[in-house]
Amino acid sequence: MQRQSPRWTTRTLSVAAALVVSAATLAAQESAAKVIYQVGQVSIADGGYFKALSVGDSVKLKQLIVTGPDGYARFEVLSDHSTFEVFPNAKVVFRDVPGSWQNLLNVIIGRVKVFIQHAPGVPNPNRVTSPTAVVSVRGTVFDVVVESDDGTTYVTVDEGLVDVRNWTAAGPSVLLHANESIRVYPGQPLIAKQVDRGDIIRRVLYAARDAYYQVMIQRPAGGGGPIAGGPTAAGGGAQGDKGKTGTTTGPGAPPAGPGAPPAGPGQ
Repeated sequence: MQRQSPRWTTRTLSVAAALVVSAATLAAQESAAKVIYQVGQVSIADGGYFKALSVGDSVKLKQLIVTGPDGYARFEVLSDHSTFEVFPNAKVVFRDVPGSWQNLLNVIIGRVKVFIQHAPGVPNPNRVTSPTAVVSVRGTVFDVVVESDDGTTYVTVDEGLVDVRNWTAAGPSVLLHANESIRVYPGQPLIAKQVDRGDIIRRVLYAARDAYYQVMIQRPAGGGGPIAGGPTAAGGGAQGDKGKTGTTTGPGAPPAGPGAPPAGPGQ
């Protein structure tokens, strides 16, 4: 038994090391997001250089995603199969706080649309941040747009609930329901009356998205439906809350700028 102990110990250590390596590899994979659709100029910052992304490529922790004027990409989060879309002229950091599964995206400029997936009755808390806002979600579909260099952020909800807080000003957070939106200004506390509960803005925004991408991907209006795997038209079955088919429109951005939505009433 004494002669066999060193072999057994070595074998045990080897198995343990292999398990640790496998677990680390699995954790790294689950911390990544995979490109599932891409058009135009989409890159990540990699060691001071920009590397073009294509379908099947992965984005890892703390990597910066950059899109050009014609760039759009849809990503799948491997840990829970949630998806997010990055629109033209955007800069977005994926999971900028390693070890925190709740920190999904940090939007520096431009628009993202997020589709959080979760099992029925099981919450899947995530956060999307911007220079002014912290958007806490509970399984939902929503847009976050950083409209300008001062960090002004527009948040609009398609499904579910999001809690919006201005971390540049003291004051309570605001809870947004479906079809509600709010702008977060630097240094200005949020107040409930700022919430826009109308849907006119949203309809204009969605129509602009569809028109923009019909031009971008050269899909004739009224044609045979969206390109397979590509952006969807209005009501075209984007992923929704709880793994269901959503009723929101597909991606895009108003032609007037890098994804900034129309100003709300009184804005």
